[in-house]
Amino acid sequence: MRLNHATTLLKKSLAPVALACLSSLPASAANAQSNVATEDPSAPWNWSDKTVFDAVNHVRAGRDLTPAAWPGEARVAVLLSFDVDNETVMGLRTGEVSIGPLSQGQYGHRVALPRIVKLVDDEAIPSTFFFPAWSLKIAPEQATLINESGHHEIAVHGWIHERNTSLDAATEARLLAQAMDTIEDISGKRPVGYRAPSWNHSPATLSIVREMGFLYESSLMHDDRPYELVQDGKPTDLVELPVDWILDDAPLMNPLGNRYMNPRDIMQVWIDEFDKAWEEGTLFLLTLHPHVSGHRSRIVALEGLIKHIKAKGNVWFATHEEAARYVRTQAKMDQ
Repeated sequence: MRLNHATTLLKKSLAPVALACLSSLPASAANAQSNVATEDPSAPWNWSDKTVFDAVNHVRAGRDLTPAAWPGEARVAVLLSFDVDNETVMGLRTGEVSIGPLSQGQYGHRVALPRIVKLVDDEAIPSTFFFPAWSLKIAPEQATLINESGHHEIAVHGWIHERNTSLDAATEARLLAQAMDTIEDISGKRPVGYRAPSWNHSPATLSIVREMGFLYESSLMHDDRPYELVQDGKPTDLVELPVDWILDDAPLMNPLGNRYMNPRDIMQVWIDEFDKAWEEGTLFLLTLHPHVSGHRSRIVALEGLIKHIKAKGNVWFATHEEAARYVRTQAKMDQ
């Protein structure tokens, strides 16, 4: 009763203020402002059907490419991926160079990547490592470390982790071509997989990726199963291996962020995601960053997840390239 009474008094006290604010504007000015906002053709509520459908359908999910069975009759495919950003996201991509953040980037290739590679090698888990080209140029020994086992894949993640959505098409294409050439020169193999910096596409990105002949793309979130990308209503013959922020370490492991979670709690989220993927017989794709998850108190989350996955069993561990080639074959995309 007291709460309702207080609410009534508050409404009564605010009413004169609201009326005074409204009355301070001439009626003609208020109506003019309202009409401008209402009639603005660029406002989303005034878009034509074609404008909305063109926006939504530019890049869309097509057919589900989940095979009837994974190799060895496994129930689920498990793809571990590592975005090896290092110094590129610690100031280089923005030009805001500062020694402290750059030191965090060097930790990524000096300490964290060797720790991660040792873990996946010890567990015999083939993995995919996405590099901005400059990350590999700064420390080319990373390619030697990854290639040593002969089980892993190196893929492309931009030139300097540029914000590709802010670039014109010609610049975006030039930087991606540079990145592919540089990664091939250092790693010894031309990358067949693309992951956009910051997991986003410009209006030109998909066309550029297709023109450059990539086998697969792994930046988008239309589904949690592999699927064929559709561009402007037409199948592209390009495999999408989807990501999701739930299955990414960076947003929730930033100790300076307001979303920080204990790594062991994040591990349980990943375990629950894996268990559902196992039940559905589909795909479990995890994205980690060595400079994030390669710290001692955080790698325990990956260790615990791997232990759980192996205990569950009936799993196919694969690189992104292996998974993309397998689903293409099963879907008869190359016939």
